[in-house]
Order: sequence, then structure tokens, then C-alpha cells
Amino acid sequence: MHFLLTLILQIGVILVVSRIVSLAFRRIQQPQVVGEMFAGILLGPSLLGWLAPDVSAFVFPRESLVHLNTLSQVGLVLFMFLVGLEFDPKLMRGRGHAALVTSHVSIIAPFFLGALLALHLYPQLSDASVSFDGFALFMGAAMSVTAFPVLARILQERNLVRTKVGAVTIACAAVDDVTAWAILAVVIAIVRAESLHTPLWITLAGTVAYMLAMLFLVRPALGLIEKRYHNTGRVTQDLLAVVLLIALASAWTTEYLGIHALFGAFCIGAVMPKDKGLVHELAEKLEHVTVVFLLPIFFANAGLRTQIGLVSGAEMWIFFGLIMLVAVGGKFGGSTLAARMTGLSWRESSALGILMNTRGLMELVILTIGLDLGVISPALFAMMVMMALATTFMTTPFLQWLYPLRQMREAARDESEPDEFTVLVPVSLPASGPGLLRLARALVPSGRRPRVYGLHLRRGDEHAMTDLDGTPELPAQEFALQPMLRAAQEQSIEVRPLVFASERPGRDIADLARVKGADMVLLGWHKPVISRRILGGAVYDVMTNAPADVAVYLERRFDPWTRILVPCRDVARDLPALRAAGRIGATVGVPVTVLHIVPPSGDGAATDAELRAAVSSSASDSQRAEVSIEQARSDDPVGAVVSAVRRADHDLVVVGVSKAWGIEPAIFGVRHERLAEETDASLLILRTHDVAAQQAAAAARPALREAAAE
Repeated sequence: MHFLLTLILQIGVILVVSRIVSLAFRRIQQPQVVGEMFAGILLGPSLLGWLAPDVSAFVFPRESLVHLNTLSQVGLVLFMFLVGLEFDPKLMRGRGHAALVTSHVSIIAPFFLGALLALHLYPQLSDASVSFDGFALFMGAAMSVTAFPVLARILQERNLVRTKVGAVTIACAAVDDVTAWAILAVVIAIVRAESLHTPLWITLAGTVAYMLAMLFLVRPALGLIEKRYHNTGRVTQDLLAVVLLIALASAWTTEYLGIHALFGAFCIGAVMPKDKGLVHELAEKLEHVTVVFLLPIFFANAGLRTQIGLVSGAEMWIFFGLIMLVAVGGKFGGSTLAARMTGLSWRESSALGILMNTRGLMELVILTIGLDLGVISPALFAMMVMMALATTFMTTPFLQWLYPLRQMREAARDESEPDEFTVLVPVSLPASGPGLLRLARALVPSGRRPRVYGLHLRRGDEHAMTDLDGTPELPAQEFALQPMLRAAQEQSIEVRPLVFASERPGRDIADLARVKGADMVLLGWHKPVISRRILGGAVYDVMTNAPADVAVYLERRFDPWTRILVPCRDVARDLPALRAAGRIGATVGVPVTVLHIVPPSGDGAATDAELRAAVSSSASDSQRAEVSIEQARSDDPVGAVVSAVRRADHDLVVVGVSKAWGIEPAIFGVRHERLAEETDASLLILRTHDVAAQQAAAAARPALREAAAE
């Protein structure tokens, strides 16, 4: 019981300190992981043990550290599984010559320099029981690693993943991590074979057999998990338990083989199916507990073993200086020069080198393994931890100074595949399916590939969700999706049908949009006579809860559209609707009329050029809709729209949900109902999800003026 009380106290102290320090580091634009790494150092003998040794001895008595270490190892196993889960082999495809060359050089240069440095460090900072070969290989691997998870989060936070520099960097980091872990596995096998007097060939043969089994037996079998996920539509508790058991079995196998449990956890994550929804939900269920609860324990455990006081005297600080020089020179210098040789500019190459020099948590993991194996001494461990902190800390300020965020975001990506644009389309009436599919395809932005989920919600709870694997041959009772799937075959559009029972359709649609990572939810409105609010009930639930753009389509005419009308009161607020109308017009090949409604005074009116630029801003230069502008001076904007539809016989009206129309999601009025009741045109109501998108729209007017002037 004494150990349990101590462990609970330790966990509480670790969580409080890590959250406080992380918050402080986030305020200076540093990744959270950097703050957690520093928090671990603060709780160790380098600060707390130095300032308040009695407090340190009370909270972290030496005999209790074995329990803390065991808990931290469990956290590392889960974390390495998540790292493998987020690793997608597709990242290494299609990145071109720059990624291929840079990834190889960014491994070879620091590895060679690290092994060369080992010649100088081995006599002073390693145990005589460890062979020089093992020490040199370990130093090379430790210098070669890049913190793939930290790097990915930096790029995501700064919205750089889709830039050319971000795309090449993420591919190189993925290759580097896989290679570094492969080298580390060899190092562990060599060191453990020496200490346990086990023939090395047995460990290596077992490792080869394990890898072959993972690739040709386990990986295909894991497809059953993906199939089960699609059948249920979510990661159930049973499915999560199965995944965790498989991860633990893989970790146990590699630990038994002598190449460490973390290698097995990473490998099973890497071969897991990469369905976007499955990966997202698994990560969401495991990441919070791992990152918030378990990883700070690992950082604290590493900090308790870091004694910066061992780095004393001129000779030791010279050693540390050499380590920093080799680490930065090998990784930053090698990556920068290789990227420049492949055609990237000096600015882009330097930014890539700075990003690749990020080591963070992955370096701490490798160093902890090295210390446990006795490959490195406590003094060298402290120096390498300081190097990991310094190289991670310098990433954000150096990157911002060298390559400002605005310039990097504007950089065009080269040799990249089009991104997917996922649309979830709930279908109630069979006849509405083809029209919704046509609209879903038309709303996909230029340059992105459509991924469409057709969803039919049954009443009752007799069955769970069923994924029908893309076949149009549906059971008789599930005929609602058949017309959509036939239309999809005719138009060569991939549609994945989903059918499940629901008692709360609005919330279930919103949850499914989150699971599938939908960019848009396209809902149909099917009542021929409007007797209740369009934006009420289930539609309201979807609009307020779905983490995606939501479009509500009232189809009144079943022939192809011939004229599209998009009313606009404020160009910034109505920008999403203007862009959607432009995409539809460009895709279908029909003209778009912008009805610019201004008050009788005419104040705040946008120019025709700005409106044209807004409509065309999301279409490619080679495919843009024909745009005409009409102006209506009126205090009754809905009445002006009704008059315009009747006058020119428009058959599709696109309007946004915004304050400009007085119909924000939380305060739906009757204006959309009036548009539907007093016209016979089809109506598309669009609500954008991202607050940042609205902020961008508010700032879009200067850019539209520039585009209009060109």
C-alpha cells in the first residue's frame, strides 16, 4: 500500500508540473512535447534534487522508481504503436527526387558523423563491457533519428503539411525513423547477444522471420479489423481490445527475440490498415490517455535519470559541444545540401534541414534504451538529452526567422497527388440519390479526388451498421441506395454505401462525419410541401454538431440545371456560397448569376470584379463558370431573390447561412422557407464549419480586390 500511495503522489506531481510547463512553452510558440521534456528534467536531480533534495527523496524515493519505470514503459509501448499507426507508406510515394535523395543523405551524413564521433567518445563515455561496434552503431542511430510525431504536429499546427517543404519533410522523416529503428534493432540484438551469450545469428534469424510474418501473414489478416470497422461504423470496445491485444503480442514477441518491445509496437502500428476513419478513431481513443497521462510519466522517469551535474569541467563541455556540432551539422547540414542539390531553393532547403533536425521524444526513447542496455554512460545520456532538447527547441524560432509562415504557406507543392475530398451523403428517398450524387461531385474543389459515402438510416434497432462494400446489389429492404449506386457506376464515381439503424439520425450523421473525416455532409430535403422548418430537427442537429461543412439540398427540378443564382449581401460572409456556386457551374458547365443585393443607399457595395473573383476563386484557370452580375437595391433581400428567380427562371439557388441573412444556425428564421415556398427552383443551403474559414473569409476582400485587378 505504501508503494501505491507513493505512485499516486508521483503521478499527480508529474501531471501538474507537466501541464504548467507545457502551457508556458505553448505561450512561446513551442510544441507541447518540448515543455513536457523540460518538466521531466525539472523533476529530476538536475533541479528538484539539487534545490530540495528532501522533497525529491520524499516524492521520488529510489526504491519506488521501478514502478514508475514500468508504467512509463507501458506508455511507450502505446505511444510507439500510435507512431506506427500514423506512419503511412504512401508518404514515401510520389514525393519525387528531392524526398528520395534527401532522406538517404539525412540518414547517412549524421550516422557517419556519429560513428566517427564514437571513436573519440568511446574510451571516456562507454562501459568496457560494450563493444565498440555496438557503441558506434548506437551513436550513429541516435544522431540519425528525426522526431516524426513531433515534426508532424509542428507541420499540422502551422498548416504546412500540404506545402512542398512540408510534403517532402514528412516523407523524409518517415524514412529516417524507420531506418533508425532498424539500425537500433541491430544494435540491441548485438548488445543483448553479447550480454546473454546468445548467438547473434539466432536473434537476427528470428527478427527476419518476424518481419516476414508481419508483412505476409499479419498484415493481410489485419484486413479483418478494417472490415469489422466498416461493418460497425466505429471502433467498438471489443474491437479496441483486439487491437491492443495484437499490439501487446507483437511487443512481447520482439522483446522475447531480444530487439525490444517498442520495435514490435511500432511494427504492428505500421502494418495496420490505413483507412482514414479507422486510424483517426483509434488514435483519438488512445492518444489522449497516452499523451496526457502516460508520456509525462516517461519524461519524468527520463528526467530522474538525467544528471546534468555530471557534465562538469571543460573536457565534458567540449564533449557536449562536439555532440551538438555533429548532431546539427549532420542532420541540418546534410539535409539542406541534399535538398538544394535536388532543385529546391536555398530557403526551402534550409527550412527542410531545420525541420529534419527536430529530435524530441524519439531521441529520448532511443537514449533510454541505450542507458538501460548500458551502451552509454549516465554522463553521455545527460549530454544527449540536452542535445535532444536543444535541437527540438530551436526548430520553431529558426524556422519562423528563416522561412516566415506566410511565405511557406504560399509555396506551391510539387509532384503531389490530389487530396481526397470526402462527402457523406445521407439518402432517405431512392429518387433523391442520383441528384445528391451529382451535386456532391460538383461541390468537390478543383484538384481534389472525390470520396463519397452513401448513407441510409433505417428505423428501429434490429441491426448494426452494414458496409455493403461498394456493390449495387443491395438487399430488397435496403433499396434506397440502389439508384445512387447505379448512377455512380454510370459516372465512374466510387461510392461506399453504409446502412444502419438509428434512433437519433442527426447525432448519428454528425458522429459518422467525424469518424469518416468528412469534409462535407450533403443532406437532402424531401417534403414536397414545406410544412416545417428546413433547418430544424435532424438537419439542425447535423448543422450544429457535424465537424464538417454542411449543405442542405432541396431538389425541386430533376432535369440538369441550366442557370444558377447565388445571392450576395456581403462578399466576405457569402464567400463560401459564391465559391460553391462557382464550383458547381464550372463542373456542370452552366452559367452563374450573382445577385448583388445592396440597401437603397448603396453603401458597402462590392465591385463586379470582386464578385467575379470570388466565384472563380476555387476553380481552376482552365475550367471556370461563366459569371454575370445583377444588382438589386432592396430592403427585402429574400423578396429580391424570389423576384430574380421568377424573372430569369433560375433552377438552382445557392445561399449561405450567415448573419448577413439573419439565419445563423442558433437562431434559424423563416427566410429559407420563404425561398422554397415562393419559388420552384432547387435550393442549396450551405453552412461552413471551420471558424477559421469564416475569419479567412472576413479577411478575403483585399485578396479578391487584388485578383479582380489582375
